[in-house]
Amino acid sequence: MSTAAVEITPHAVAGEPAPVLLTVEEAARCLRIGRTTCFALIRTGELESLTIGGLRRVPADAPAAYLARRRAEQRAA
Repeated sequence: MSTAAVEITPHAVAGEPAPVLLTVEEAARCLRIGRTTCFALIRTGELESLTIGGLRRVPADAPAAYLARRRAEQRAA
């Protein structure tokens, strides 16, 4: 049985560099969860984010880090 890898980082548009920061909606899409759930993960500190001006942004590597932590927790359980 093979395991398909899931890409959780957004694809860069041709000719543009890959994004460094994601909107909450983009991060939610990467994780295949809803916007409200994504904000809940941010509020609890499970998903890294930062505020720039009045905007909430998620580092592009944060969804993958969150997923890695969750997988490690489930393996340990």
